[in-house]
Amino acid sequence: MTPNKHDLHLIRMSDVETQEVQWLWYPYIPHGKLTIIQGNPGEGKTTLALWIAAMCSQGQALPGMEPGSPINILYQTAEDGLGDTIKPRLESTGAGLKRILCIDEAERSLSLLDERIGQAVKATNANLMILDPLQGYLGRNVDMNRANEIRDVLKRLTITADQTGCAVVLIGHLNKAVGSNSAYRGLGSMDFRAAARSVLLVGRMKKEPSIRVIVHDKSSLAPEGKSIAFNIEDGSLRWVDGYEKITSEDLLNGGPADSKVDMAEKLIRDRLNGGVSVPASEMFQAAKQAGISKRTLKIAKENLGVDSVKKGERWDWKLSC
Repeated sequence: MTPNKHDLHLIRMSDVETQEVQWLWYPYIPHGKLTIIQGNPGEGKTTLALWIAAMCSQGQALPGMEPGSPINILYQTAEDGLGDTIKPRLESTGAGLKRILCIDEAERSLSLLDERIGQAVKATNANLMILDPLQGYLGRNVDMNRANEIRDVLKRLTITADQTGCAVVLIGHLNKAVGSNSAYRGLGSMDFRAAARSVLLVGRMKKEPSIRVIVHDKSSLAPEGKSIAFNIEDGSLRWVDGYEKITSEDLLNGGPADSKVDMAEKLIRDRLNGGVSVPASEMFQAAKQAGISKRTLKIAKENLGVDSVKKGERWDWKLSC
């Protein structure tokens, strides 16, 4: 008798093989799962994604990880030119360009339902695929706010990731619901967040606009990782210490109420109160004792409009009137 396609099939849990989660970047990006990196435009999401691709193409260690073998990567972008933007930025980081590929969209645009995604992952044996931005690959007739449509779109991508072990990273934008809980800030349906096993929130510090912080906003497969920060110098990413305790709420509000810059500004006001001038060397020493870096103190100095006044062989600081 020919089995009916609607016959019931049951799986006994005792027959299921236990598997350990593999990681591209522990605990931020798991293999075989969906990860979302989201934030407002211009916050450094693409720079971060390109840096991750460059490091992995060379087998270099991501923060907290050991170096490994170079891997193949699929990088799809719906916003930037390959020749004038993506390749030069990858070259500046020394990426292994032969290991970074993209699906040609010249004749037919790519969408998350496109069978070419699964074909490309298998054909290249890619261990990482990045789609930037997520909204650019939903397809023409998909309403990103309708849960039933989003579930169907993400299901095929989830199956591809699971079957191949490829880490799939989706770059997303935030909506304009200022003040909302981070769980409700992603554009479109909540099903995007539900399908992702890890969500990273990237944003700038209001009082330190050169600093971008990555907050682990959702983690289904491991304890949430500590927040990490970076700045961008001459197009290159540089890691910065001192932002491990920043939360998603802090980031959405531009920084914690009592940030290092706030502490530095208070120190300056206290020391320069009443119009007195204090040697710059003493200010730096006081900041060091308070656990405040020179860079942070200089940011606070600029925020407060502190004047530098030369007295003989030394420079003093004085609050502007």
